[in-house]
Amino acid sequence: MELPPKTCAIDRLVTHEEGVAQVLAGQKTAQRRNGRYADIGETWELGGRTFRITAVYPQMLGEMTEAQARAEGYPSMEAYRASILALHPGMPWVPKARVWVHEWQPVTAG
Repeated sequence: MELPPKTCAIDRLVTHEEGVAQVLAGQKTAQRRNGRYADIGETWELGGRTFRITAVYPQMLGEMTEAQARAEGYPSMEAYRASILALHPGMPWVPKARVWVHEWQPVTAG
């Protein structure tokens, strides 16, 4: 699949302090955004560690699974939904809204 141009820089992918801590602890391995922030294979640093993007793809919010919510660092899909709505007051949950999924793995020395 050919990807459209990025809409933001990779260093803006995970910015909230709690999310950064979850990435560093290995509890968060994915981030959904309204735009595309990274290319597959691209790397970035958080807390002195390097991470590589392993997948970038579009998805409708209504297609998101419980396992994908856990990869985002939430215990359940309902917790993910509640968090997103709390971050964006007044925004409705739109299951057909398309977001860009970014998945990554830590880069290990070797």
